[in-house]
Amino acid sequence: AEMTHLQAGLSPETIEKARLELNENPDILHQDIQQVRDMIITRPDIGFLRTDDAFILRFLRARKFHQSEAFRLLAQYFQYRQLNLDMFKNFKADDPGIKRALTDGFPGVLENRDHCGRKILLLFAANWDQSRNSFIDILRAILLSLEVLIEDQELQINGFILIIDWSNFSFKQASKLTPSILKLAIEGLQDSFPARFGGVHFVNQPWYIHALYTLIKPFLKDKTRKRIFLHGNNLNSLHQLIHPECLPSEFGGTLPPYDMGTWARTLLGPDYGDENEYTHTSYNSMHVKHASSNLEREASPKPMKRSQSVVEAGTLKHEEQGESDNTQPLLALD
Repeated sequence: AEMTHLQAGLSPETIEKARLELNENPDILHQDIQQVRDMIITRPDIGFLRTDDAFILRFLRARKFHQSEAFRLLAQYFQYRQLNLDMFKNFKADDPGIKRALTDGFPGVLENRDHCGRKILLLFAANWDQSRNSFIDILRAILLSLEVLIEDQELQINGFILIIDWSNFSFKQASKLTPSILKLAIEGLQDSFPARFGGVHFVNQPWYIHALYTLIKPFLKDKTRKRIFLHGNNLNSLHQLIHPECLPSEFGGTLPPYDMGTWARTLLGPDYGDENEYTHTSYNSMHVKHASSNLEREASPKPMKRSQSVVEAGTLKHEEQGESDNTQPLLALD
């Protein structure tokens, strides 16, 4: 009973689901957490900026209480932030780049969950105005959104669904998606974040997105690959996995069309729609705010080249063979 504070606020159903699906056992939760914490000394090269019980617990849940896997994820979470310091140095909703992405609906987050209690995130790819939002800022906005959402224990257990609508996404827009930035996104989401992704659904994807997907496949774990569904314009196959009553009309659902500002308003609160500099900060993720100062001194003057940091992070089993420069667009425009 002493354990219940870590599971506080969870419904009995969710506690049971965690036991069945994630091997979560209230009686030994503390020992499990401590065993992961004890592994931290094996990685003196990484600054573990947050190590409290609740934080470590989300990594155990994301890896079904497999301790060494949970620890590897925890290490990669901080290593990714250490190797990409510029992405996280002003990691809050009122950062101008993140704010712009959120305001433009990257990502959209539906209020209601699906029938499995999962949170549904939406990306309407065609809304990406490349003169307004860098891909990095969109990625930062998605990571920040997940950071806020993952505070909810129910979501640590039930997880997330991502639906990407590629309708009207142009070839020109697609040509900006280089292997290096797609890799950055895959590392950030698949290899470094403590969330369970129940499915990634592509809808209305054109042939060049299909081609792109084929190129990034080597960087996807088998588990991830099995969860990516390419529906094309077949909404029935989407509805078999996500009920229409959970979806807005854009996806053939019974809910009204998604209002792009919904999630931005939730995150930015009173500051929504205020384009000036201001002080109110709705969410400032302490554990990513600053790496230790000597880390920053090492990292700032000479940022590591992406390709180099990828190799050192050791997260990618498949480096492209003999590709010296992976900033080439995947879809060269004549």
